[in-house]
Amino acid sequence: MRLLRRYPALLSWGAATSVILALVAAAPLVAPYDPNRLNMGQTLKPPSATYLFGTDEVGRDLLSRVLFGGRESIVAALVVITAAVVLGVLVGATSGWAGGRVDEVLMRITDLSFAFPPLILAMAIAAALGPSLQNAVIAAIIVWWPTYARLIRGEVLRIKHELFVEAGRALGLNDVQLVVRHVLPQTWGVVNARATVDVGYTILFIATLGFVGLGSRQPTAEWGAMIATARTYFLINWWTMTFPGLALFVTVICLSLLGDSINDLIGLRGRKLRGT
Repeated sequence: MRLLRRYPALLSWGAATSVILALVAAAPLVAPYDPNRLNMGQTLKPPSATYLFGTDEVGRDLLSRVLFGGRESIVAALVVITAAVVLGVLVGATSGWAGGRVDEVLMRITDLSFAFPPLILAMAIAAALGPSLQNAVIAAIIVWWPTYARLIRGEVLRIKHELFVEAGRALGLNDVQLVVRHVLPQTWGVVNARATVDVGYTILFIATLGFVGLGSRQPTAEWGAMIATARTYFLINWWTMTFPGLALFVTVICLSLLGDSINDLIGLRGRKLRGT
């Protein structure tokens, strides 16, 4: 706690992120209207006391759609990061610990994904599978997991020769026990810091796929798809794109800065442990 008080940025961005997550988690309770209810008599109404964010081209309340769109975007991003971390840990830990031909084969498979720009590769996969939020998530997982595989492999290579690993081997622990009990726990700080930053980037990534028509489909509320639909009306009806865009911007910024703060905190703790 003393360290947290000395590092207020972590508390500030953590609090801001918590508020955003609480709002989107409580969307069914706090949203004033059904996000998919059409009201053709209230189309493209500007922000007012009745509709705080205005309405869209078919009379749906934008505040409700922004809140529910956050649920779609954030949940999709969390699924992507969780799956990417799990796959990355399995491949990276196996590769780094085994070494030799196993390492060579797994890393060459991993390198295949780095041969293509991530967004182009994800768009190709999503287009092949068919436009939907589920397929956009699958495409993002395929693009994202190699980064964690490389990260975990590097950490395992660094840790596997430490004295406590040798001590565990001397006590008779097998490879699985050594990796699961002693090696992987040493990597969680780096993985958590990277994952926190990547949640924001993944939200933006999923929104981009939705923006180009390869993500969530109507009438489901999702920030990228909402921004894409609002392009037609933006110059006259500014609120249709502004509020979904602001929600996306603020969420990504808060998560990214929270991740940076965690990175800095981990680095500070590491320097303390090393006595520097």
